[in-house]
Amino acid sequence: MILIIEGDALTMQSIIEIKKLFYRYEKEIVLEDININVPTGSFLAIVGPNGSGKSTLLKLILGLLKPQKGEILLFGQEINKFKDWQQIGYVSQKANSFNSGFPATVFEVVSSGLTKKLGMFKFFKKEHSQKVFAALDAVDMKKFSNKNLGELSGGQQQRVFIARAIVSEPSLLILDEPTVGVDAENVDTFYHMLDDLNVNRRITLLLVTHDIGTISDKVSHVACINKHLYFHGETHEFEQFQADDMSKVYGHDVQLIAHHHEHGGVVK
Repeated sequence: MILIIEGDALTMQSIIEIKKLFYRYEKEIVLEDININVPTGSFLAIVGPNGSGKSTLLKLILGLLKPQKGEILLFGQEINKFKDWQQIGYVSQKANSFNSGFPATVFEVVSSGLTKKLGMFKFFKKEHSQKVFAALDAVDMKKFSNKNLGELSGGQQQRVFIARAIVSEPSLLILDEPTVGVDAENVDTFYHMLDDLNVNRRITLLLVTHDIGTISDKVSHVACINKHLYFHGETHEFEQFQADDMSKVYGHDVQLIAHHHEHGGVVK
């Protein structure tokens, strides 16, 4: 069963448009006929089990792989013609395996996010320092600016890497399994921070995760994939998705927990 919800939120201007996308590795089809829109201002979670094609989809969106069939538009432009990559911030899973012995302060790590914008040999000015502190303030890590990154907890380090990704003021932030390394008791606080980036700082968010149990009350839209697209729509419609249909996607029983509150003007 494929359930695609066509509503106002999905027909508004999109930052990402994926149309009839196919991808295979040798003889194995990894993604088949994927159609996803990421509306401007939304908070989309792409969910699916391990091995469902989520990582491949991310690589395609980031231009690391080329579509074999279908198309991807970024900010209305075909991805092979898109040049303004500063509009996209990205935090990978590898950020969670950072070498804690690396001698860099929080400020230095975040400021490195401006290297591409400034160039390797440009002088760091007061206005650039202000950008770094603003990014740290956005993730509630300003008070740790002089700390060595290795002294921080996993969740704090993840916030620093998000600050690094947003210091160049992108319109879109992509996060790959961002709560890996975040203590369970701090996950809600972490998502509250992401919600603030989305709603108050107007950054469109795309989050990839295999754990659907933690996102049902935290995002505005959901796309559920396992090689095929099984669902694409707003979160309140995803909560109505039948549990047995989700079990087909994941290969085992899945419990969806329904929550309803306002998220950036979208009722969830």
